[in-house]
Amino acid sequence: MLARSCLRSTRLFNGARNGANTFTKRSFSTSGSGASTESPTKLNIAAVASTALAVGSVAWYYHLYGPTAHAMTPAEEGLHPAKYPWVHEQWFKTFDHQALRRGFQVYREVCMACHSLSRVPYRALVGTVLTVDEAKALAEENEYDTEPNDEGEIEKRPGKLSDYIPPPYKNDEAARAANNGALPPDLSLIIKARHGGCNYIFSLLTGYPEEPPAGAQLAAGMNFNPYFPGTGIAMARVLYDGLVEYEDETPATTSQMAKDVVEFLNWAAEPEMDDRKRMGMKVLTVTAVLFALSIWVKRYKWASVKSRKIVYDPPKASNNVRT
Repeated sequence: MLARSCLRSTRLFNGARNGANTFTKRSFSTSGSGASTESPTKLNIAAVASTALAVGSVAWYYHLYGPTAHAMTPAEEGLHPAKYPWVHEQWFKTFDHQALRRGFQVYREVCMACHSLSRVPYRALVGTVLTVDEAKALAEENEYDTEPNDEGEIEKRPGKLSDYIPPPYKNDEAARAANNGALPPDLSLIIKARHGGCNYIFSLLTGYPEEPPAGAQLAAGMNFNPYFPGTGIAMARVLYDGLVEYEDETPATTSQMAKDVVEFLNWAAEPEMDDRKRMGMKVLTVTAVLFALSIWVKRYKWASVKSRKIVYDPPKASNNVRT
């Protein structure tokens, strides 16, 4: 009986092995017949062609849409300004507050005659450009309308810290009449409103040549500036060496005044820059700590799962054999 059962087990094992060998041979024959229809040379040519097509498509798309989009021709857009190493554009740097104070002085003595700064209140200057007493004294130099009284008359009052810097003209029509039809833009957001930002405004202020180049055609009352779109600008050169006498005795060269007023205008466009950078550092620090904790928790929670060893424990053969 024992010999019969052993012979039966041997036959079953041989039958399973022969079936597996037959299935393996069929699989190899099937895959071999499919691969034989495609030669390696054709496959290589197809791979090279598809890769070349993909690379060419990407290169052509970048040629059409990848570079900076220009709304006008290079001649109409003006000369592209050079990039200058502004300190406040670095991640861990702030504004030079002495430069902000000098830039505000340049604005008051030079730019304020034509350009407004309507989005900047006097209170914003406190602690950054001016002291509290200086800002109050500056605000009181101007008069503002009060609320109508019982008789409907509007009286004047001295300015307060909550008031905004007044414009040089009453309205746009008065501004155009005083500037030969040209409307001087407001400088509150001029750095953000112009392509190139600080680099463009600095290059514009320092880019007036002594004489227009040969062949340059300008309309009546226009001035040549290669950085201005169309190269013809209504504003003449306004910055000259020694035009302003700085309180800290810094040499008032043209480039120094342009640099200071540009930095001040950049602060006027984003006075929250210091707070934004400070908050950004806090967010990055907290995010880094949470990221490290999440990695530790993941390794701690999954350590038992990833280190688990699965062992197959087959059922034990029974000694009870049917006869």
